[in-house]
Amino acid sequence: MKTVFVTVGTTSFDELSNTITCPESVQALKARGCERLVLQVGRGSVVPAADSCPQVKLEVFRFKDSIAEDMKQADLIVSHAGAGSCLEALGAGKPLLVVVNDKLMDNHQLELARQLHIDSHCFYCTCSTLTDTLRTMDLSVLQPYVPGQPKHFANFLDKALGVQKR
Repeated sequence: MKTVFVTVGTTSFDELSNTITCPESVQALKARGCERLVLQVGRGSVVPAADSCPQVKLEVFRFKDSIAEDMKQADLIVSHAGAGSCLEALGAGKPLLVVVNDKLMDNHQLELARQLHIDSHCFYCTCSTLTDTLRTMDLSVLQPYVPGQPKHFANFLDKALGVQKR
């Protein structure tokens, strides 16, 4: 796993930026073979310096017109639990770790992440369990999400978000 791409989408999720770049998380990534960490920080106030993670090459940016190339180059995608980011990561066919922002009120993100995990498409955690999840997750058990079926995804979202009965 040479490249890990982390995205917070268009939101601010400083806790994820801080946690993924803390020495313990970087060591867990390094133990998995990570050499390059690409971090998209969105509107966050935390913008780690390139030299703040000396064990890996750190690249940080706020926004790009498209993050498709970053996802394509990644060996692992770590994403906030926004539906758009999750769908784009799953569509890229890469292993996905979803980090739920448990500080949000009315946290629908947990429901989405949990359902994707139940269907074996990703792992999920919170910032407080991120480092342990990085150390212990077995990416070989993940099943690909079959893209190109928007009706299935829409039904899945309705079910995950409680709009449709299970």
